[in-house]
Amino acid sequence: MTTAMGTTPSPIEAGAATTAVELRGVSREYGGKHARVRALDDVSFGFPSGSWTAVMGPSGSGKSTLLHCAAGLEQVTSGQVFLAGKEITDASDRELTALRRSEVGFVFQNFNLIGSLTAEQNVTLPLKLAGRRVSKSDVHEVLRAVGLADRVRHRPRELSGGQQQRVAIARAMVTRPGVLFADEPTGALDSTSARTVLSLLRDMVDSAGQSIVMVTHDPAAAARADAVVFLSDGRIVDQLISPTVRDVAERLAQLEA
Repeated sequence: MTTAMGTTPSPIEAGAATTAVELRGVSREYGGKHARVRALDDVSFGFPSGSWTAVMGPSGSGKSTLLHCAAGLEQVTSGQVFLAGKEITDASDRELTALRRSEVGFVFQNFNLIGSLTAEQNVTLPLKLAGRRVSKSDVHEVLRAVGLADRVRHRPRELSGGQQQRVAIARAMVTRPGVLFADEPTGALDSTSARTVLSLLRDMVDSAGQSIVMVTHDPAAAARADAVVFLSDGRIVDQLISPTVRDVAERLAQLEA
């Protein structure tokens, strides 16, 4: 299933139980009074629960801004944002922090691990920050799940890039978040490590029923998702359901042209 190029996919009703994240009429502007840049332009879209959605588009199309607004990392200029069934548009920093610690996981291109901590300690950190009981068996279980059972006491400098990203995924998994936001999670990895990371993300959806919203520039990564939405000039202009690498690459080439 696809939508026609140049038309906006129909949004799912805001706050509906079928959506993990919902944007309704969201715009995000930067700059001063005389030099305003609209990074997102009246975006309405629902990201389905228990599904993996990739977000793609040319450079400067608003991909990362959309991710940051959806996750509550940036405040929108106008519109509404619903995350994990709660409207976060005007939520306080304290409310957003509490929601992110309980409902949301993050995986970024640069891993964001703390260099002085071991893999085990990096994975444990979000539990401690949330004031939750730390179960060493749970921490070791998620490290086993990402293939790092023999690296629990290694620090980031002792791990390869792919291993560091797997620690970051384990850190996101340990709190069992309903929604995982991933920003170019394979962008700094070699092809073998990238395939491993994408398989882990796929398993989070298929086995654990988690929801993933992932920004990527890589058609092969996007094709592992259940759907791909395409941005251009701050608007969602197309989507693919059950994408293939070829279809994704062709759509992206059309937009970049």
